[in-house]
Parts: sequence; structure tokens; C-alpha cells
Amino acid sequence: MTGAATGAGGVGGRDLALHLAVLAALLALQFVLPAYHHTNLARIMVLAVFAMGYNIAFGYTGLLSLGHALFFAAGLYATGLGIVHGSLAPGIAAVAGLLAGGAAAAAVGLLALRTAGVSFMIVTLMFAQAGFLVVLYFGGWTRGDEGFVLQGAQRLVFGLDLSQPGPRYGAALALFAAAVLVNLVLVRSRFGRVMLAMRENAERARMLGYDPFAVKLVALAVSGLYAGAAGAAYALLFGYVGASFASIQYSILPLLYVLLGGAGVVLGPFLGALVMFYLIDLSSSLTSAHLMVVGAALLALVLFAPQGILGTLRARLLPWLA
Repeated sequence: MTGAATGAGGVGGRDLALHLAVLAALLALQFVLPAYHHTNLARIMVLAVFAMGYNIAFGYTGLLSLGHALFFAAGLYATGLGIVHGSLAPGIAAVAGLLAGGAAAAAVGLLALRTAGVSFMIVTLMFAQAGFLVVLYFGGWTRGDEGFVLQGAQRLVFGLDLSQPGPRYGAALALFAAAVLVNLVLVRSRFGRVMLAMRENAERARMLGYDPFAVKLVALAVSGLYAGAAGAAYALLFGYVGASFASIQYSILPLLYVLLGGAGVVLGPFLGALVMFYLIDLSSSLTSAHLMVVGAALLALVLFAPQGILGTLRARLLPWLA
């Protein structure tokens, strides 16, 4: 925790330079990537924002949740239904999606944070499953498992057609850049120090005068805002809203991304999403048992890099990495 605390008053120069370099590389890649990988990387950046929200709750605050699919779906459906049934402008619908994710997380937190540990995980899972069933029950509005598609005209934001590759990639990168920079400032702030204190020892933090319930509730709400923003972006950028995004799979995926890339590291979720996406993509093109390959990779990670890729790198070489 000592290394992470360096530069607690603000973002360190090396940290900022590294994160800006990654963003610059992603900006340059849009001009050279073939169409297939261009679309994939846009999708990865959106999912990485989702996982960054999960990292705020789990990696920095110690809240092991299995309910984040609910927050992602809240953003996704608030945006999609707002456009289709509410006749909202896409930009306004996206803001509604962001707020829906944060509101869902705060509502769940008010009840779930009365528990801890495994109980908290189970309660959040129950809320997520309830949300999934609600989506299926109101199939007349949500179209259930089939879902619904947003047409190109419904995806125009400030004159940009987000169904087109260039604007879609640019919007995904803008969202990802904002998420990274806000996350970087957050974890280097005083509140970020308090989140880490809650993760390490909530009772000791209480003795210092902090309210664990309030701190964890705010962290979970911020996590939900990230998830809601990612869900809203997914609806607009890829034009599909379906019940599968509210399923348990989308509560497990961000956890895997964070564990693979490194919990408690700002860029960990992005690296985890990138590696996991292409690991599944490449292995599925070689064998029908691609999940076995993924399982073997995760087993190797647990054995040789239990802190994740960037977590291990920080522990051994880069103690200043946020």
C-alpha cells in the first residue's frame, strides 16, 4: 500500500505520462487497424470502462460483487428504451443510462451493504438475477432474449453517426479516456486513500472516524456510474439491446478482466479485457474447447501471477503505478 500511496495528493508525472501514452497509442491505432480489429478494439474499450467500474468497487474498496450485470443492463436499457419508447435524443438517453447505472448501484448498496463478504456477494447476485427476470417478464417492452436493434438514425449524437466505424471508435476512445483520467484522479485523491483503507481494514478506518457504510456506498455508486456509462455506450455504438447483457455472465466477465489485468490498477481492467477477448477469439478459431484454453490461462495466472499482470508488474518493478 506504501507504493500506491505515493503522490496521494495528485496524479504523479510518471503515472500521467504512462496513461496518456496508452491513450495516444489507441488514438494512432484507429488509423492502421483492419476493420475487424478496429471494431473489436472499440468493443474492448467499452467493456474495459465497465470493468474499471468493477475495479473501483472490488480492486480499490474490497467489495466482491456479482451484481454488476444489473448496473450495466440499467445503462443499456435506459438508453435503448429511452430512444425507442421514450423518443429521447440519443445524447440525452445516454445520460439517462449513466444515471440509471449509478442509481441502481446506490439502491442495491443501501440494502446489500448491510451484509459483508460472501453474504454481500450473494445478495448482489440475487439483485442481478431479479433484474434479469424483470427484463424477461416485460418482454413486450424489452423483447426479452431476442432484444432489439437501434437503427442508424437512432444513433446520431451531435451529428455523428455512431453506427459508422470512425465515429464509433472515436466515441469509444473518448469514453475510455475520460474513464481512465477520472479513475486516475479518484484513486490518487483523499477519497481514494479512504477506499484503500476500507479494503485493507474497515474497522481500523472506522476508528479513524470514517463511516464504512457511507464510503462503500459512494464507491459502489461511482462503480455503477461507470457500468451505466458503458451500458449506454454499448447500446449506441453497437446498436443492440438484449437480455443476455443482464445475465450472470456479465457479472463474472468484469471480475475476470480485473483479476487478469490486475485488481487495484487503473489500466488493469483494460489489459484484462484485451487479453481475455483475444484469448477467446483466437482459441475459438482453433478448437471448440476454447473455454478449456481460457481456464488453463486463468489457472496459470492464479499460480504464477496471483496479483494479475499489472499487479505483479507493480509489485516487482513499478511501485508508483496507480
